[in-house]
Amino acid sequence: MSINQELSSSLRVQVEKGLLQPPLEYRPQWPLSLRERSLFPPPVDNPFVKERHFSVSRWVCITLGGLLLLPLRFISLLLLVLVSWPLVILATAFYPAKLTQPVKSWRRRLTSPLLQVLGRIFFFLMGFLVKVKGVPASAREAPIFVAAPHSTFFDGIAWVITGLPSIVSREETANFPFIGRLLLAGQPVLVSRTDPDSRKNTVNEIKKRATSLGNWPQILIFPEATCTNRTCLITFKPGAFVPGVPVQPLLLRYPNKLDTVTWTWQGSSALQLFLLTLTQPFTNMELEFMPVYIPDDDEKNNPVLYARGVRNVMANALQLPVTDHTYEDCRLMISAGKLTLPMEAGLVEFTKISQKLNLDWDTIRKHLDEYATIATSSKGGRIGIEEFARYLMLPVTDTLKQLFGLFDRNHDGTIDFREYVIGLSVLCNPANTEDLIHMAFKLFDIDEDGYVTEGEFASILQASLGVRNLEVSGLFQEIAKENSNYISFSEFKRFAMKNPEYGRLFTTYLELQASHVFPLPKDIKFARVNADSKVSPENVDEGFSDKKSN
Repeated sequence: MSINQELSSSLRVQVEKGLLQPPLEYRPQWPLSLRERSLFPPPVDNPFVKERHFSVSRWVCITLGGLLLLPLRFISLLLLVLVSWPLVILATAFYPAKLTQPVKSWRRRLTSPLLQVLGRIFFFLMGFLVKVKGVPASAREAPIFVAAPHSTFFDGIAWVITGLPSIVSREETANFPFIGRLLLAGQPVLVSRTDPDSRKNTVNEIKKRATSLGNWPQILIFPEATCTNRTCLITFKPGAFVPGVPVQPLLLRYPNKLDTVTWTWQGSSALQLFLLTLTQPFTNMELEFMPVYIPDDDEKNNPVLYARGVRNVMANALQLPVTDHTYEDCRLMISAGKLTLPMEAGLVEFTKISQKLNLDWDTIRKHLDEYATIATSSKGGRIGIEEFARYLMLPVTDTLKQLFGLFDRNHDGTIDFREYVIGLSVLCNPANTEDLIHMAFKLFDIDEDGYVTEGEFASILQASLGVRNLEVSGLFQEIAKENSNYISFSEFKRFAMKNPEYGRLFTTYLELQASHVFPLPKDIKFARVNADSKVSPENVDEGFSDKKSN
């Protein structure tokens, strides 16, 4: 039986609209829309976490290495720094922090080999055994190296192996006593945090150097812009690809039984990793120079497309999946932790979500706060129908379950933050257009005087939700903040736009009327509000009015 026969037409429609996902085993053959494919959950868990659990025997080896190797290596590295410091200062004497012209080629040819030798000795004393595959391209062949995956501060080895190319670094780093002088040897592109035009100036500087036909040294860029655990390649930032010149991909691998190098947002600190690495007899690293990637005309005009093409080639060579996680996901992850949510809650593939749904950072961060409000009491940070109903101050009804289904994209009965953001966007467009909100308000305004009382509000919600006795006081007061007795259109619109999940409920009655499922009873003008703030449709007084005369 074919997949089209197995799945009902109604399920197919829901999949194509993005309301739920097909079973995993059907995804490769299922003819999904671009929107649905683009909003699948990422194929990896958390790329920004590295947990380490050592066995007793491993701890014994680490302890022995700490007693025997650590002191020896520490003293050797200290002596090397003391010896090389004067040489580094001499080699970079009179280098300005910000270069407007490249350093004379004779001077670079004289100093660069010396600094490369010192760098190789430094990493060798730390126990690194570096294996190089492929041949680095010349500056004319590929003005830019793009290295990935970026997973540790030890990736600085790539800077030494590639011949001390220019790197993009913070301006403050150049002021460090030893590291800063080494950095200047590569004629870096320095970024100023205090300059509002820094990003634009940095891109322009990269473009100028990349198109200098070899007058400037090559540039080494880690396009992921943050460290991961090497389980995937995250989004490549477009900075390296804006010039539209050929680039040479550089693959970084650490084929070790014990991983002491991976430095992520959650896990071991830099100092712990540094000391742990010094306790190991050897640490293997592989650098592979791939063939130069020459962009086509479309990629030259579209840095994002160019970045994706290079990432796909590198991911295939590494046999790793790709995701649209970015540095912004790290920020959301940290924010989620501060809101007592699991840190993974913030990993929504920010770039993909923001581009597909037209959302900015501030909007998604605000949604995270709202999500935390609902999920505070929920174990694991996922929201069920009960928490959702309590947040909306409404009972669990068939209508509310249908609304919840718009969020529950994988149909497992709960929603995570990613599903929440996507669901809100689905509700905002097109459900909350001003015309629909205006029509919904007119439904609530039963006596057509331009205001909605609590009785009118409860009558329509009762019909929409199919509930006879409905507590509405809390929700009504949430909307009618300026005046507790009625709701104006401006208040209604502001609340509906800010809370699209309610907007969907407000327009449900419109759909019921349009399909003649539940027309408003002719004998009900509006319902009386009982003393217990519940609506009872049996108690109807046609002369009742508490309109806004007060």
